Amino acid sequence: MNCKRRMLLLISCVLYFMLLEYHFRDEVEELRLSDWFNPRKRPDVLTTTDWLAPVIWEGTFNRQVLEEYYGRQNLTIGLAVLATGRIADQYLELFIQSASKHFMTGYRVIFYIMVDAFYRLPNLEPGPLQMVQVLDIRGHDADDFHLMRMKNLAVHIVGHIQDEVDFLFSMMANRVFQNDFGVETLGTSVAQLHAWWFFKNTENLPYERRPGSAACIPLGQGDFYYDGTVIGGTPLEILNFIKEYLDGIIRDKENGLNSTYERHLNKYFFIHKPTKLLSPEYSWDTVLWPPAQVWLVKAARCLERAF
Repeated sequence: MNCKRRMLLLISCVLYFMLLEYHFRDEVEELRLSDWFNPRKRPDVLTTTDWLAPVIWEGTFNRQVLEEYYGRQNLTIGLAVLATGRIADQYLELFIQSASKHFMTGYRVIFYIMVDAFYRLPNLEPGPLQMVQVLDIRGHDADDFHLMRMKNLAVHIVGHIQDEVDFLFSMMANRVFQNDFGVETLGTSVAQLHAWWFFKNTENLPYERRPGSAACIPLGQGDFYYDGTVIGGTPLEILNFIKEYLDGIIRDKENGLNSTYERHLNKYFFIHKPTKLLSPEYSWDTVLWPPAQVWLVKAARCLERAF
């Protein structure tokens, strides 16, 4: 009997230490914000929001720490782009070429290219660890490019994307990647600060102010103005945004209103605060001269406001 008790005690102790080991292993593997993000290195800009989300500027992050952490995660990252008509003709090839060079290099990447005609596809040559999926567009909302973009993205997220990638970005094709757009941008819900409006008076931000609109942010309220050409996060978080956006479009139509996609996006992030914000360096507007706060442009929009 004593022998059995000793054996049970020994097994219990072994299990205890195994659980303890797993507990501390999880603590070590959990990446804390302070491990890689140092806002004090950029005293010239806003680096943390009121809700304590980091604002990613060049110089605020330790890429080596991030690479060591995410390199163990076996990640796949998706980049979705809708390219129709002249957008595909003029911008898609350069978009993919520059993304192949600068977007999440060293990680598995799936480029999801949504097109209205396969003949518009340029010669696409993805790099190592990269693959391309060409997706057809179901239905055409020619009068609202962003509505078509989000409807189709939602269909593909539900159909397969949510099972294929850990993080997903959706971008417009009229941009060129110029420097590394890396894992410092990954997060559950990622919003892009608008280059055109970030350095302007916050009282004049172009929110939807009509009380009857689902996109309305009341006067005197609002955090930042976000760029609608970039959104990132987990596939399910992006799907949640698309659902609220489409519901808002329906409500507005019932009330005889028609707000813009970007204003609906700003309302969503006003209610559902993003967990990470990207500085204007990640979506600079080429019509603007970069101020001193912009150290390194990661991606630049080719047009001022084409849509």
